[in-house]
Amino acid sequence: MSFIDEFQANLESLPNILQKKYALIRDLDKSLQEIVRQNEQRCEQEIEDIKNGVRAGNITPDTSLIRFSDEALDEQKHSIRIADEKVALAVQAYDLVDTHIQQLDQYLKRFDEELRRERENAAAAAAVLPATSLDGSAKSGRSSEGGRGGRKKTRLATATAAAAAATEVAAASAAANPTGMELDLPVDPNEPTYCFCNQVSFGEMVACDNPDCKIEWFHFGCVGIKEQPKGKWYCSDCAAAKNRRKSR
Repeated sequence: MSFIDEFQANLESLPNILQKKYALIRDLDKSLQEIVRQNEQRCEQEIEDIKNGVRAGNITPDTSLIRFSDEALDEQKHSIRIADEKVALAVQAYDLVDTHIQQLDQYLKRFDEELRRERENAAAAAAVLPATSLDGSAKSGRSSEGGRGGRKKTRLATATAAAAAATEVAAASAAANPTGMELDLPVDPNEPTYCFCNQVSFGEMVACDNPDCKIEWFHFGCVGIKEQPKGKWYCSDCAAAKNRRKSR
């Protein structure tokens, strides 16, 4: 199986995988919207009840003692979990597409290298054939009965063979690269970069829980972890800044 066939076989399953992930994101989004709507209604009702209780004197107007019910807080936590699941699915979909793009870049480089080798081999063969045929024609001119006629036939055959070889190489190159475009594709300069290494997204990544983090996302290998951390996780910069604030 050629590398083009291999890439095509891997690519055929990508649309179905992406479709399933997008369907899950859509279902999660519907559930999230419903939970948010219910939570907004519950919170509005509880705020109204608190206002009425304060007016009636049944509730002390102390903001440190006033809080939403456990049901309202649970709905909000559930909403956050659903939002995190949506983000995780979106990152997985992005990584899948990015992996196939990187594979395509590798295949194109290999393809370009093969074309270069074919051109170099054809050029070397075309350079060797005339020298070999000239030696053969000189010898046949001294020993054969054909004389000059033999040399003319030999040179004609050599020119015909060289032209045929060059034509085959050109036809193979045109068939393999019909558009004539340059195969070394540039990297998209607009693709965002992340992490301390300032590289694009690839593999598994972890997000810093500091909402003001300047970098936000980090590659597992760059921060020395092998799996998603449990609970809150802060990058080294944000963790150091947080410790400095505590020590003041």
